[in-house]
Amino acid sequence: MLRFVLVIASSLATAMAAPAHSAEPKAVDSAVEAAKPVTTYARLTSFKEEPDGKLYVRLKLIPRAKLPFTVQAFRVRDRTLLEGIAEGSWVRFTAKHVDGENTLTSIRVTPECKRFQACD
Repeated sequence: MLRFVLVIASSLATAMAAPAHSAEPKAVDSAVEAAKPVTTYARLTSFKEEPDGKLYVRLKLIPRAKLPFTVQAFRVRDRTLLEGIAEGSWVRFTAKHVDGENTLTSIRVTPECKRFQACD
């Protein structure tokens, strides 16, 4: 009986792991889709400059799925990105993981994004 259960379980695991084949070609290449930057909404809470000259911003991210707000620090390599952006401003930004740190790649001021509502 145990052998029967193991055979069924391994068969199901193999069937679930097998990719579904479609007669239609994919419309979007997954590598191209993965390379697109994701824009995130946040509120800029503060700036912090380390003694070694590294500049960081703390951003309060808009939650998804009714989770509480999260605050994360992002390194700013290009200080010109922050020109004209004050603490407390609502922003849209993109970031990448560079040299072991979350690093801003773009940021711009945007109208306030209300919690649990669609943003522009």
